[in-house]
Amino acid sequence: IEGKGLGLDIIITDHHVPSGTIPPAIGAIDPKRGDSKYPFSELAGVGVAFKFLQALFSSSNKEPEWDELLELVALGTVADMVPLIGENRYLVKRGLEALNRSQRPGLLELVSSAGLTMGKLDAESISYRLGPRLNASGRIDHSVTSYDLLMAPSRKQARELASVLEANNIERQRLTAEILAGAKDRLLIEGAGLPLLMIGGYDYPPGVVGVVAGKLVDEFYRPAIVLNLDGDIARGSARSIPEFDMVAALAQCSDLLSRYGGHHQAAGFIMPTEKIDELNGRLLEIADRELMNVDLRPVLDIDAALPLSELNGETFKLISRLEPFGQANKVPTFLSRGVEIAESKTVGETGDHLKLKLRSGRAVWDAIGFNLGDRQLASHLDIVYNLEVEQWGGRKTLRLNILDFLPAS
Repeated sequence: IEGKGLGLDIIITDHHVPSGTIPPAIGAIDPKRGDSKYPFSELAGVGVAFKFLQALFSSSNKEPEWDELLELVALGTVADMVPLIGENRYLVKRGLEALNRSQRPGLLELVSSAGLTMGKLDAESISYRLGPRLNASGRIDHSVTSYDLLMAPSRKQARELASVLEANNIERQRLTAEILAGAKDRLLIEGAGLPLLMIGGYDYPPGVVGVVAGKLVDEFYRPAIVLNLDGDIARGSARSIPEFDMVAALAQCSDLLSRYGGHHQAAGFIMPTEKIDELNGRLLEIADRELMNVDLRPVLDIDAALPLSELNGETFKLISRLEPFGQANKVPTFLSRGVEIAESKTVGETGDHLKLKLRSGRAVWDAIGFNLGDRQLASHLDIVYNLEVEQWGGRKTLRLNILDFLPAS
């Protein structure tokens, strides 16, 4: 927050800021500070700003329309991929309630542009539809477009801005796919089996390096850094796996970096281009040491094993009480053994997905396995899945979202 002629008066952040790098200011509000007494350290930046506003209004005995702020807190908290536990979970739960009642023109047009329906928005709607569109403007053009949308005074103006964001999002998807394909090809040649992956170039757009890094982690299950090179300056975006603390690793290389910060599994930094090879070597040594005995394959955490015949609508109601789901508060995952395949077929334009009808005793369930269309089936399977609602033609039905399976043991 910049004061007139005073420079930075108050700094608000949710990132771990290394000691000695906070600029002079009247106040530095950061729940991750070592001397912070606030009981919850995982607030997103929007959450820290909200708590600051709460304190500000409280000290002036004013009570604003909190719903109008909470809808934005929910958007920012989910999009920032912070853990949906503790106060974050409460803020998102309340924020989603406000979001679904919102009359803010920009949100109404954003929801419409994303093909969603007011009153039916959840954390997943933000993660996969709303958040990417809001973020796309900053990745492709300028983030002020998203700000202008959220502050638009009329539906007409909001509709025009939402259209710009939609076009930016399509371009972001195209660029991401193009850069990701090239990065994967290079890594498969240069060494995708290393404990840490680093790749980049002058043709890597700064707006998509974080997204590409995240997708490389999903693909290879290793910490990944993607660099945008611009003359003698390199900007890196890093994503990691739960077993490797990226910020702690960067801290051990701080003498090579101009600036850095972030979270356990997501970080960013700026550095001289000439020092990239040295950074890569040091980070590889750290990753090799810390991941030496780690099986670098993704793991599915199963919450409960139960017969498929025991699932019903009441089970789903109980699960729904744990919402909103997201980072660190995942949708419950179940294991059911010896499930019979009644019907099966591949679906999607290229047959990438698997649609099943499964039987267990007298119970019959519809199921979908995304990106499992090339897997071999047996007559009976052990399946790992989530329980979800499918909406089609105005009807809601429960189905299984198959995450993995093996022939029944």
